[in-house]
Amino acid sequence: MRRAPAALALLLAAVPAAAGCEGSGRDPGTVKIVYQDFGAFRAADPLFRRVKEEFEAANEGVTVELHPIEAPAEDYQTQVNLMNRSPADAPDIIYEDSFTINQDVDAGYLHPLDEYWAGWEDAEFYSEQADAAVTALDGKRYGVMLGTDTRGLWYSTRLFEEAGVDTPWRPEDWDAVLDTARELGGELGDGVVPLNVYAGTPAGEVSSMQGFQMLLAGTGDSLFDEEEQKWVTGAQGFTDALEFIGTVYGEGLALDQRDALNANVATLNNDERIPGGEIAISLDGSWVTQSWIESGNRPWPEWEEEMAFAPMPTRDGQEPGAASMSGGWTLAMGAHTADPGLAWRVMEHALSRENALEFAVEGAQIPVRSDVADSEEYRERSPIVPEAVELVDVTAFRPAYGDYPRISLAIQEATEQVVLGEATPEEAAAAYDAEVAGIVGPDAVTGG
Repeated sequence: MRRAPAALALLLAAVPAAAGCEGSGRDPGTVKIVYQDFGAFRAADPLFRRVKEEFEAANEGVTVELHPIEAPAEDYQTQVNLMNRSPADAPDIIYEDSFTINQDVDAGYLHPLDEYWAGWEDAEFYSEQADAAVTALDGKRYGVMLGTDTRGLWYSTRLFEEAGVDTPWRPEDWDAVLDTARELGGELGDGVVPLNVYAGTPAGEVSSMQGFQMLLAGTGDSLFDEEEQKWVTGAQGFTDALEFIGTVYGEGLALDQRDALNANVATLNNDERIPGGEIAISLDGSWVTQSWIESGNRPWPEWEEEMAFAPMPTRDGQEPGAASMSGGWTLAMGAHTADPGLAWRVMEHALSRENALEFAVEGAQIPVRSDVADSEEYRERSPIVPEAVELVDVTAFRPAYGDYPRISLAIQEATEQVVLGEATPEEAAAAYDAEVAGIVGPDAVTGG
């Protein structure tokens, strides 16, 4: 388990450099923004619509061109990559998941921001941790964090009460989580899913990060050995995480296979099943409340009375007692932008204190700007629960190296094999080990 500052700092060594490449034949008066607008992840759309209206009104002759992409994370990234391969089609500003910055820098898709950052008076509000997440091996900055998050166990206090399970609930270890799920299943019957844990390939990174890696983080093992600079294979924690998933699905405590292996499972859970009282516990992100606020997909005023958040415990309750994973969205500048100075001015506007506050509230984000995080207005309006914010102290981050997307897919495949009963946890772990060695080469794995 790495604590947040160390994990973010390690990203510094993970990002290979790439030279900027300004395109030709592009309209210097147009700034094209591409962003994800899918499922529960809708906070970027109101942000950029505000930016377009305000910036165009204040800058005659400038057009802010919005390109929302309605697709899950993997498909969104694929579409952005395709745009970036053509200078004429490439975006000027990219709404980018922090873990994809490394691969996009390596591909030459991003423009360094150092000269603009150095002259921006608001830079002082960003921490070293936030800076490290968007800094490459050459020491150059390639993005600005919009917000971050943590993950844990959302649970229905109403369903717990109906089942006679005491709240507030804070399980001490994995066995306590499973025991509570079994008790809920026995008391609430077939109409309620006791415990949601994401798994399988259709949900993509949701399965890898919200599901499997949340478990692995609680074992003491990791995907990547930073000291040896090798991918980890043969780890007992990897098998233990798969065994937990196998238990949840094998005992009928989770969604049935058809519902679990649905690409839209996270949206369906947070927009329909949880508000509808169909899921008692869900291992998910701190941001899920963005679906339930007044401006969300599924406004649910009662959520503050009916839902609570508990840290996901470590496997045996060992220190630090809880596990979390964190990520975060950034704004990055495309390498093919015709007018980097204008693109930066639009980015500045999007990253202002006012817009950062609105994005944090609408997107249920943990702010990275200190003047937002410390403000009374954010504390009064934020749908983020305090228990989720506290997990920043114990959280871990994905190994954001160029090979990670293929490693993540191998994780998803391993969990799917276990869910479908096609392999035991031990067999699925062995298949993963072999696949990783094939991806990165036998010299780039620890071998256990």
